[in-house]
Amino acid sequence: MFTGIIESMSIVREIRYDQSNMILTLENHLAKEFYIDQSIAHNGACLTVTDVQPPFYQVTLIEETLNKTNFRNIRIGDKINIERSMLANSRLDGHFVTGHVDCVGNVKSITDKNGSKEIWVEHPESPYFITIPKGSIGVNGVSLTVVESKESAFSVHIIPYTWEHTNLQNLNVNDWVNLEFDILGKYIQKIISKSK
Repeated sequence: MFTGIIESMSIVREIRYDQSNMILTLENHLAKEFYIDQSIAHNGACLTVTDVQPPFYQVTLIEETLNKTNFRNIRIGDKINIERSMLANSRLDGHFVTGHVDCVGNVKSITDKNGSKEIWVEHPESPYFITIPKGSIGVNGVSLTVVESKESAFSVHIIPYTWEHTNLQNLNVNDWVNLEFDILGKYIQKIISKSK
């Protein structure tokens, strides 16, 4: 379980393939604290650490992960938002993030709002891809508050601190971002659809 509060950014140093799996070698100053089998959210996707050689570590992405995330477009040198799993005795500063990416969304606009950034993201239509104004959404693993909500799009506003300390600062129009919709909304939708 994660909170969507990004700890750091890892840099992609090597990409290789083993059959349909992608193996990423990443660099991060926190790698000295990582251990094999640890679950770490990478751009919102929960990935298992498979090797640690500080400051480098590796994760493996299976075909299902590649099909549902923006990792299929990853390049050497890209920065990835990371968050270690939450501790049971710490504050929950973001929202409940499972690390299970629902889909990718396409960045439609990035606007300077006199101190903040407004980003509009379009996503596939699904009864489970629900956003509401003032609700929560995970974008590349970052817990954000929805400002405006449409059937297959939403907007968020990014404060300067979040902009400067996450890979959202590197986004351009037409880039793809990993999206995790609020788990409570998905469960409610499932219950409603079963009762109809």
